[in-house]
Amino acid sequence: MTTELTLYGYWRSSAAYRVRIALELKGLAYRQEPVHLVRNGGEQHQEAYRELNPQGLLPLLVDAGNAGGEVRIAQSLAILEYLEEAFPVPALLPAEPAQRALVRSLALHIACDLHPLNNLRVLQYLESELGVDDAARKAWYRHWVGLGLAAVEKGLEPFGGRLSLGSRPGYLEACLIPQVYNARRFDCDLSAYPRILDIAARCDAFEAFRKAAPEVQPDAQ
Repeated sequence: MTTELTLYGYWRSSAAYRVRIALELKGLAYRQEPVHLVRNGGEQHQEAYRELNPQGLLPLLVDAGNAGGEVRIAQSLAILEYLEEAFPVPALLPAEPAQRALVRSLALHIACDLHPLNNLRVLQYLESELGVDDAARKAWYRHWVGLGLAAVEKGLEPFGGRLSLGSRPGYLEACLIPQVYNARRFDCDLSAYPRILDIAARCDAFEAFRKAAPEVQPDAQ
C-alpha cells in the first residue's frame, strides 16, 4: 500500500519504535525524518521541529494524504489509534471490546506509567540537575522497570501464552517490545518475566519487528 506518511523519530526512541512496529505490521509505506535527541542539545528543541510539534517530543506522524488535509499527530499511542482507524486492515487490536480494553490497559501502563520514569529527559535531569551518578541512575531505571514489567507480566496471564491477536502480534506487542529492548540495554534481569520473554521471542520471528528494530534505522549510530 502506498501512503503519504512521514515519521519524525529517533532510532533509539522507544516511542518512535512503537510506531515503526505498527507501521510495519500494517504494511504501510512511510518516510523517515530523523530528529537527533542528543546532538546539538537535542534537535527536538530546535525551532524548526517545534513549529511542527509544539510538544517538542518524538515521535510525530504527518499524513499528507489525509482526505481532510495534512494532519500532524504527536504521542505514540495517539498515532497507533490513528493508524488503526485510518488504515483498519490488518487490525492491531482484538475485535472483542473487553479484549481491546485489556490490550489498551497494558499498552497505557507501559507507555504512560513505566516508560516516562525512564525517559531520556528524566535520566538526563537526574544526572545534570540532581547530580545523580551513573550507578544510582541505573538503579533508578531498574527499580521502575522492575515494578512496571512485573505488572505487565501478571496482566498477560489472560492471553494464555498466546500473542495479543492469537497467532499474530499487534498493538500490545508494538508497545511491549521497545520496553524489553530498553531493559536489555540497561542490563535489567528479565528472568522473572517468562511471559514477556516468550512474547519477545515470538515477535523476533516477524519481519515487521526486524525492520523496525533500532539498529537497522537510517539514523542508527
